[in-house]
Amino acid sequence: MDSLRMWMLGLPRRYKRILQVTTDVLLVWLALWLAFVVRLGLDDLNNPLLGHAWLFISAPLIAIPIFIRFGMYRAVMRYFGNDALITIAKAVSLSALFLALVVYWYSNHKTVVPRSIIFNYWWLSLTMIGGLRLVMRQYFLGDWYATTQHVPFTNRDNGLPKVAIYGAGAAGNQLMAALRLDRAMRPVAFIDDDESIADRVISGLQVFRGTDIQRMIEMTGAEEVLLAIPSATRSRRREILALLENFPLHVRSVPSFMDLASGRVKVDDIQEVDIADLLGRDPVPAQGDLLAHCITGQTVMVTGAGGSIGSELCRQIIALNPKTLLLFEHSEFNLYNILGELEQRINREALAIRLLPLLGSIRNPKHLYDTMSMWSVDTVYHAAAYKHVPMVEHNIAEGILNNVIGTLNTAQAALQANVANFVLISTDKAVRPTNVMGSTKRIAEMTLQALSKEVAPVLFGDSANVAQLNKTRFTMVRFGNVLGSSGSVIPLFHKQIKAGGPLTVTHPKITRYFMTIPEAAQLVIQAGSMGLGGDVFVLDMGEPVKIVTLAEKMIHLSGLSVRSERNPHGDIAIEFTGLRPAEKLYEELLIGDNVSPTPHRMIMTANEDYLSWEALKGTLSELLSAVSQEDFSRVRQLLRQTVSGYSPEGEIVDWVHQQRRTKL
Repeated sequence: MDSLRMWMLGLPRRYKRILQVTTDVLLVWLALWLAFVVRLGLDDLNNPLLGHAWLFISAPLIAIPIFIRFGMYRAVMRYFGNDALITIAKAVSLSALFLALVVYWYSNHKTVVPRSIIFNYWWLSLTMIGGLRLVMRQYFLGDWYATTQHVPFTNRDNGLPKVAIYGAGAAGNQLMAALRLDRAMRPVAFIDDDESIADRVISGLQVFRGTDIQRMIEMTGAEEVLLAIPSATRSRRREILALLENFPLHVRSVPSFMDLASGRVKVDDIQEVDIADLLGRDPVPAQGDLLAHCITGQTVMVTGAGGSIGSELCRQIIALNPKTLLLFEHSEFNLYNILGELEQRINREALAIRLLPLLGSIRNPKHLYDTMSMWSVDTVYHAAAYKHVPMVEHNIAEGILNNVIGTLNTAQAALQANVANFVLISTDKAVRPTNVMGSTKRIAEMTLQALSKEVAPVLFGDSANVAQLNKTRFTMVRFGNVLGSSGSVIPLFHKQIKAGGPLTVTHPKITRYFMTIPEAAQLVIQAGSMGLGGDVFVLDMGEPVKIVTLAEKMIHLSGLSVRSERNPHGDIAIEFTGLRPAEKLYEELLIGDNVSPTPHRMIMTANEDYLSWEALKGTLSELLSAVSQEDFSRVRQLLRQTVSGYSPEGEIVDWVHQQRRTKL
């Protein structure tokens, strides 16, 4: 059977059409002959060819041209769908109508044809011509046996992974059809919460309730579950994932229609479960006026445009129709990637946006000023920073020069270029930090707080001592970890699971706040529109999540089990490696308890102490001097004096400085 199918599929298109036309002629004759049988019966039937040969000649001469005109021989049999069935119904009905006119005209002159013959011919032709095409579609797809899995003695195991589809709606049925066509997986069951279709059969697959998953596994041997519930809320998806976590099933997800429409994923993409679904927090709808306030029709600049947060900010900004978007990035590779993605989207959606990729460092103040002034930038989103705690902890000089001085350079360039809005992307690690990275981000916040209170500050490093009129509104947005960002634990866990483990967690009690990158970027844009100047905005990150619990859930949803003392034969172990240098068990979002609500329920504003601009300039000068002299004991002392709550666990060590001293 398979050899015959492959031979027929390999025929030239002309031969396939000849075969289809010949088959349809035979079916038309058979339908007409059976029409006489149905009308007259076999006992009383005289051979209809003897008295009605003209009718058997007329029927295909009428039908085949109509079939050709309706495009029935242009359809590819493997992709035969409902629209083709409707076309067949129209073509057969029209051919039967024309045949009825011929019979009416010819019967008046020669012979009488029973009127019911035409009706019988119509429904028999419709059944045979349409039915044969449906059968051949399944045959050519190679899964003609798939729709007979509930018929005794017809089950066939083709060695493909067996998957159940959670969701028997439109998305689930489309996924089922795609899987059968692709033949990479074998769909064996639907799972759905709709009681009205429970235990029924859809497209040859039995529908199981969510409470009958164990029975489904025993009956079908399913190894994976594909979530085809794009309209479900995150809280509902979390409930489903919690249910599936108890079974040895690898759970994956089908992209949402919004992801498909935006071009972020392809139709045939099947993804690992979105960890955001495990958090179960539905994103709060954005406020359109806040999104558009600093962007629509304006010139916007994003520093660190190729990073995790910076690139998502660019995607969100593009959707808000700025006049010009400047992508400022020191990594050529990252800039190339985000530029290509945004250019494709602009071309696809025919957006009237000028996109400018700019290579540069935030440690070059002249380049920053030239960029902002030449393009008359209205809004700057400052996302460029070193964020990886252990890296910065032992590269202290670079961390300070990039996070502190880089932010200072960018802010002063914005002030000189009369930029209207400046938004700093900060972190929860700036609150009572135990590490250099957190303390540098807090000083960056304090720099903007101090500048925002000055009407005409004398800028840091200005030997001419000339005051600059301040027309810039500085705001800061502080939030925790974002899922999937560079350095995030989620991609690391995925990689370790694929490698067979173990999953490495630093401490059994370590917790973190999590938020998706798109949600964080959208809230940053909205928060930046609300500030009056010097505001420290804090995003509502929900409840903190234990990292070890997250690791266990990811193992379970990969269809595997956790190896532990209680389960020594499990698949993947979790190992505790100890806290990394300067790593905290718990992160905080506020230095004090002085927090106020804003018009957006996911955004709060923190009222925190800061230094005056003149005092901060003195501290920055001392800090730079200590870094240039490689006096890191002095650096540690200055950070402790300046940053509230900074409590390093030991002496801070810069690896380059340490190596230089060793060689000396």
